[in-house]
Amino acid sequence: MGDAQKFSFNPIQKRLLLMAAAVSSGTGLAVELLLGTLASYLMGNQALAYGIAVGGFLAAMGVGSYLSRFIAPNAQGNILQGRLLLAFIWVELAIAPLTAILPLGLFAIFIIGQSIWLQLFLVTVILGLLAGLEVPILTRILEKADGVKDALSGVLALDYLGALFGSLAFPILFLPWLGMFPTAFVLGSFPALMVFAIARQFPSLRRWGYLGLGVAIFLLALSPISIPISNQLENNLYNAPIVKRIQSKYQRIVLTRSGKDVRLFLNGDLQLSTLDEYRYHEALVHPAMSAAKNPRNVLVLGGGDGMAMREVLKWDNIEEVILVELDPTIVQLANSYTQLQEVNENALADSRVKIIYGDAFIEVPKLNKRFDVIIADFPDPDEKSLAKLYAEGFYRRLMSRLEENGVLVTQASSPFFAPKVLSCIVKTLSAVGLQAKPYTIDVPSFGPWGFVLASRNSINTQQLKLPINTRFLTTQMLSHLFELPKDITIYDDVSVNRLSHPIIVRYQFQSRFIAY
Repeated sequence: MGDAQKFSFNPIQKRLLLMAAAVSSGTGLAVELLLGTLASYLMGNQALAYGIAVGGFLAAMGVGSYLSRFIAPNAQGNILQGRLLLAFIWVELAIAPLTAILPLGLFAIFIIGQSIWLQLFLVTVILGLLAGLEVPILTRILEKADGVKDALSGVLALDYLGALFGSLAFPILFLPWLGMFPTAFVLGSFPALMVFAIARQFPSLRRWGYLGLGVAIFLLALSPISIPISNQLENNLYNAPIVKRIQSKYQRIVLTRSGKDVRLFLNGDLQLSTLDEYRYHEALVHPAMSAAKNPRNVLVLGGGDGMAMREVLKWDNIEEVILVELDPTIVQLANSYTQLQEVNENALADSRVKIIYGDAFIEVPKLNKRFDVIIADFPDPDEKSLAKLYAEGFYRRLMSRLEENGVLVTQASSPFFAPKVLSCIVKTLSAVGLQAKPYTIDVPSFGPWGFVLASRNSINTQQLKLPINTRFLTTQMLSHLFELPKDITIYDDVSVNRLSHPIIVRYQFQSRFIAY
C-alpha cells in the first residue's frame, strides 16, 4: 500500500501526462507529413519523399524506444519517478527547437544546390529517435501508479488519438492557413508548452517549466519571421522576381514576372509562360476540336488557369464547357491577377463555362452527360496522385462520358526528356479500345512537348481544318503535327499504366539517356 501511495498522481497530473502522449504523437505525425511534403515539393519524387520521411521516422522511433531502457535503469522509488519526469522534459525541450529549425535548414541546403535525400534521412532519424523516447518514458512514469496494463493502454490510446489529430490538422489547418515553415515553428512550440503545463503540477520541475514557456514564446514569435526568411530563400529558385506566392490546401503556387513574361509554377514545376503558352494550348485544344467536326459540349480537366478554356471558346458552336479543377485557388488567381486575366481573356467568366471543383477521378463519373471533346490538361505524372489521371481505369471512366464520335486529348510530358511517358500513354489509351495518335510541338519554355489524340474511330489527320484565329497553328500544320521527328520514338516495351501499378511515374523520371 505504501509503495502505491509513493507513486500516486493527482487527477490533474495524470491527465497532463496522458495529454502529453497525445501532443507528442500529434506533433510527431504532423512533422512527418511536413517533411514529406517539403521533400516532394523540392525533389519531386513524392513516393520516395514520404518513404524516407515516414519510414525513417518510424524506424528511428523504434531505436529510440529501445534506448529508453537505459534511462535510470537502476533507480527506484521517488528517484526513478523524478529522473523519468526530468528525462521526458529534456526530450521535449530538445524536440521543440529541432522541429522548428530543421525543415528550414533542409530548404536552405536545397537552395544552395544540394540534393537533400541524405539530409532528410538524418533529420527524420534525429526527430524519430527523440519521439521514440516519449511513449516508453510516459508509460514507465505511469505504470507504478496504474499498473503496466492501465498505463500502457492509457498512453497508447492518447497516442493514437493524437496521431489522428496531427494527420488531419496538418493538411486541413496548418499547411493552408500558416504555410510550411510557420507551421514547423508552431508545431515546435507544442512540446515546449507541454513542458510548461507539466512543470506547473510538479514543484521540482518549476524551473524547467519556465524554460519551456520561454522556448514556446520564442518559437511562436519567430513563426511569422520564418516567412520572409523562407521567401528570400525561395526567391533563389527562380530566374525572375516572385510577384505572388500562395500555399493552398493542395500545392505551392508561385507567380514570377519579368517584363511581360509571367510564369506560373506549381510545387516548383513550370506550368506556363505568358510569352509562349499559346503554342501549348493551341496544340492541346484545336486538333481535338477539329477532329470532333462540330463540337458543342466540351469537358476540360485541369486547366484552371483559363488558357485552354480561351482556345475552346473560339469555336462558334460551343454551347457548354465544363471545367473540373482540383484547386479553387488556381481559378481565383486566374480571375484576379491582372496579367493572367488579360492573357486568358477572362474566359472563365464566360456564361457557357461551368466550373466544378474536385478531383477529376471522382468528379467525372458523377457527370450526367456526354461530351464531344474531353481535354485533359493535368500536370506531369511525377507522383502517384497524378499517375492515376493517366491510368487505364481513369481512361475507362472518361470513355463513359465521351460521345460515340467524341475525341479525347491529353498532354503527355516531354517526349524528348521523358520519352517513355508518351509511349505509355499511347499504349494505355489503346488498351481501353481507343485509337491513339501521338503528336509533338516545340514550346520555347518547355522544349519539345507531347500530346496524344484518341477516339473510338480512326481520325483522318489530313482532313483537319482550323476555322478560327490562332497565333501559332495553321491548317497546314495540323496535318504535319502527327509526323513525329526522327529522334522521338514510340516504344513497344512499355507497360500499360494501371491504378494498381502506376508505372508512368517511373517513366517520368527516366531520362532520355536511360530510356535509350
